[in-house]
Amino acid sequence: MIKVPDAKNPRRETSPADLTRTALVRAALKLFGRQGFDGTSTREIAAEAQANIGSIAYHFGGKEGLRAAAADYIVETIQTVAGQALGSAQVAAANDPEAARLLLFGALERMVGFIVAQPQAGEIVQFVLRELSHPTAALDRIYDGVFEPTHRRLCLIWEQATGEPAESERTRLTVFTLIGQVIYFRIGREAVMRRMGWHDIGAAEAAKVVAVTTDNLSAILAARKIEEAARMKGQRP
Repeated sequence: MIKVPDAKNPRRETSPADLTRTALVRAALKLFGRQGFDGTSTREIAAEAQANIGSIAYHFGGKEGLRAAAADYIVETIQTVAGQALGSAQVAAANDPEAARLLLFGALERMVGFIVAQPQAGEIVQFVLRELSHPTAALDRIYDGVFEPTHRRLCLIWEQATGEPAESERTRLTVFTLIGQVIYFRIGREAVMRRMGWHDIGAAEAAKVVAVTTDNLSAILAARKIEEAARMKGQRP
């Protein structure tokens, strides 16, 4: 059964000012992703957040500052998810290939649970896709805070699981492939639902996605074992 990670902001927002700030960030994330930065007015963001338009300047200095805050929100959210998926288990797997392999399977399941099953992930992915198409300083914050460090951690776990160097070209591309297959089920969500005859993609559907993506991971790991066995056999006198 899929465990959907709790990706809420870890900080407890209690004051009215904090609640307003969070509402504005969530509204900006949604509207920037849906309409683009230039296509979204501060008035629309304030209305979506049910906040005074002047609160945008007060909390963020303006629309650009709000975009940076939305990027930081994405970083915090995905760092929380990645922390739950990897956490200190990465250290425990350092000298145990089997533990590292299990960690890869767990990470893949967590990714599906969040990216595919959580509605909040749709807003995040839309925002990021816009940034990838037209990079700004917001993408730099997301790349430095999430993309690179998370990818590096997964590459290191791959090395622990297979013996392949973490920073080799093949390892980096393999990890991108593992992540990419999960991302497709979010960006191609409508097409997937139509083709599969699903009305939604919730926990039950996400579990089916997990079954297939983990089969793919199993196949890749099995192929690597065969390659390693053949290589070792070739080295024997």
